[in-house]
Amino acid sequence: MATALHSSTISNLECIHRGKVRDIYAIDDAHMLIVTTDRLSAFDVILPDPIPGKGTVLNSLSEFWYQRYADTIPNQTVDMELSKVITDAAELEQVKDHAIIVKRLKPLKLEAIVRGYIIGSGWKDYQRTGGVCGIALPEGLQQAQQLPEPIYTPSSKADVGEHDENIDFAATVELVGEAMATKVRDVSLMLYKQAAVYARERGIIIADTKFEFGLDADGTLHLIDEVLTPDSSRFWDAEKYQIGTSPESYDKQIVRDYLETLDWDKTNPGPKLPQEILQRTADQYRKVEKLLTA
Repeated sequence: MATALHSSTISNLECIHRGKVRDIYAIDDAHMLIVTTDRLSAFDVILPDPIPGKGTVLNSLSEFWYQRYADTIPNQTVDMELSKVITDAAELEQVKDHAIIVKRLKPLKLEAIVRGYIIGSGWKDYQRTGGVCGIALPEGLQQAQQLPEPIYTPSSKADVGEHDENIDFAATVELVGEAMATKVRDVSLMLYKQAAVYARERGIIIADTKFEFGLDADGTLHLIDEVLTPDSSRFWDAEKYQIGTSPESYDKQIVRDYLETLDWDKTNPGPKLPQEILQRTADQYRKVEKLLTA
């Protein structure tokens, strides 16, 4: 397997944050450098084994969607060469396919989750309550069934080591105000619906996804972080899709499913992953990138 990037080091820049997947460096008052590593988190725990090539796939796919939606919503990207800000040649070579220079924006403290199918935590919630995150749904839905309409189920943005929490729309109003909460909801649903049609034409079902947003100094909403990647979405093979099952994913669900077989309490430290799980997951990341961008 290819060498994986677990953590980055940029000696001439200050590292201001290490997240579940990304290392963030300060450039100046207006720009940051984000390095998307091959780290993988599951159940909000960073696992010890990175997935080779994962970070480059996340960067490539996010850039693809940024360009596709450039006329719909502003995004965090800027036109600046990495070689202008990373002065060490070896460090540049190590992160060149993992790194991106972005605007410094104020991130909104919420994750905009859109669900088009009932699966995962949504399916468990539906079995208990007849709805998902407080949104009532029709009776008799089966696992992995497409919902009558996509639903918006936001969550709070947790710090590393903490768990995201589902919140209702009213809570997002308290966080960002009614006008911004409404805009985030409407934009998220619109982006999901458009992406779902595009992906379906290429044999991929987007079961659910999350978007993140930030504001510039003028209060303009920007699309930030990763967009419609295997880390932020649940992708299924449309040809293999069957209602009533838990479809195989093109994303890190392979890892989640493996972890569910272990006697692990889903707290740190995370368990090591077998080589076969690492390889299968890496293959899925590359496959979905090719299907979506070819």
